[in-house]
Amino acid sequence: MPRFPATHEPLAACVDRVLAADVLADRDHPPFDRVTMDGIAVAYVDWSAGVREFAVAGTQAAGVPPLALGGPGRCVEVMTGAVLPPGADTVIPVERVERVGGSARVAAGYEPAQGQFIHRRGSDRPAGSRLLAAGQRIGPPEVAVLAGAGCHRVPVTALPRVAVVSTGDELVDVDAPAIAPHQIRSSNDWAIAAALARHRLGTTTRARLPDDVGALLREIGRLHDEHDVLILSGGVSMGQFDFVPRVLEHLGADLVFHRIEQRPGRPMWFGTSRDGKPIFALPGNPVSTLVCTTRYVLPALRAALGATEEPEELATLAEPVELGADLTYFMPVALRASGGGATLVEPRPTNTSGDFVSLAGTIGFVELPRTRRRYEAGDVVRVFRW
Repeated sequence: MPRFPATHEPLAACVDRVLAADVLADRDHPPFDRVTMDGIAVAYVDWSAGVREFAVAGTQAAGVPPLALGGPGRCVEVMTGAVLPPGADTVIPVERVERVGGSARVAAGYEPAQGQFIHRRGSDRPAGSRLLAAGQRIGPPEVAVLAGAGCHRVPVTALPRVAVVSTGDELVDVDAPAIAPHQIRSSNDWAIAAALARHRLGTTTRARLPDDVGALLREIGRLHDEHDVLILSGGVSMGQFDFVPRVLEHLGADLVFHRIEQRPGRPMWFGTSRDGKPIFALPGNPVSTLVCTTRYVLPALRAALGATEEPEELATLAEPVELGADLTYFMPVALRASGGGATLVEPRPTNTSGDFVSLAGTIGFVELPRTRRRYEAGDVVRVFRW
């Protein structure tokens, strides 16, 4: 896979994008000694000297310059989030304080700890330190960090332009006014585009092409020139009308692999164009298309975006599974509750690799390597989510 270039985007547009550079603290976090409890700020040395009733020098709210204690035996009323007044080093909660005229009296028997309820300057991160690392996905916590660091424009990896192409004379558009008995509505291009949108991995253009060599040569060549990635669905097996591999070869694409010992999705083709652009040619059966998109296309695009590799997700099989051939199997699954806290996955086999209706309600699939022909309930397996 190539590495896509970096760009800068407004913070509001960066949710689920991949950071293209480290983000450093422009100042200490927090930038001042911050009060974490409503109450009074005092000098602990006064408390140690036996002072229990303090003269109130003023009230310190959040967002205003700090007030000074102004001398021994004095305090400042402080609010959560306020700057700690100079000379103070301890906060006594308001619940432990009684206001008596111009003084604040601490409740009998209360013993504060020196330095309590103060979030010290730079204790989270000092200025110049790394707040976020390149490759991180930007979610709500990362947005908060970026906002706190003043990153109103964020360095992120540019989203690739992806052409999603369904091939087949039997396909008609979803909004076709009429459909013949021998035709089906095109769904694979919609599913692939939805996967890329859900994971924020590219901007997509959908196209539907017939099983015609001339049309495939012309349109795939055009789409290649206008996009960064090609994802095709259909026409990659060994049938009389499976033209895609020879069309890609004619267009100068270099084959990396064709056919994987797996079910579903065995005919998958992958290569790179004459310009180094990745081309994924997926089987046309809908279950195969979604499985190959999830297992191969999504991780490949994450790598091209420079995203940090995600840890494997593991779960426990709720039921045994018998494999019918010497292939790696990808078994659709749904979640099942477990009283013991383990993540259980329930096999949801489809009728055929064309039975995409059965995938509704599943979370994804598990990978069952070909090293075994039977997997038992309780076996730990790897999960891939749609």
